[in-house]
Amino acid sequence: MKELILASQSPRRRELLAKCTDRFTVEAADIVETLDPQKPLSEEIQKLARAKAAAVSVKHPDAMVLGSDTIVVLDGEVLGKPRDTEDAVRMLKELSGRTHQVLTGVCLLGPGFCKTDVSVSHVTFAPMSEDEIRAYAETGDPLDKAGAYGIQGIAARYITGIEGDYYAIMGLPVHLVYELLKQAGC
Repeated sequence: MKELILASQSPRRRELLAKCTDRFTVEAADIVETLDPQKPLSEEIQKLARAKAAAVSVKHPDAMVLGSDTIVVLDGEVLGKPRDTEDAVRMLKELSGRTHQVLTGVCLLGPGFCKTDVSVSHVTFAPMSEDEIRAYAETGDPLDKAGAYGIQGIAARYITGIEGDYYAIMGLPVHLVYELLKQAGC
């Protein structure tokens, strides 16, 4: 079996990859995460996932490396991780009562193997009151998450529906990754 490395420090991605295999190590990728808004975001998120995998692969050329990244998109605007509580409040106000996209790119890279893909999901939020938005933002939960929310946490109470892969919304499309691992012989 080939060595597998998850190029991420995300505890959610670690937890989700463990649903595919328990044989992997973790090494965060040290890259500058930038997207070109003039290009299709589905391509850009895959490019970012590949950059993460490549950064770790350079140090471990004989290993298979899994890179991944997730973005939240509303009306063509990327909502990254909030800078602070007020930025989280701003994002949550924008998401309230609306449907947005979540794009999660993945790349599995190793000797003689490189595949990238993207999972696109849609998430709908119920209308949220100012008090609900402020209370959720002040929990601190939104601060390390794209779009200022985690579907698996407290924010679940505000989500009225999803179309797509729940696990991709969390940060790693489990079935897609499982299929890539099988193709690579991991």
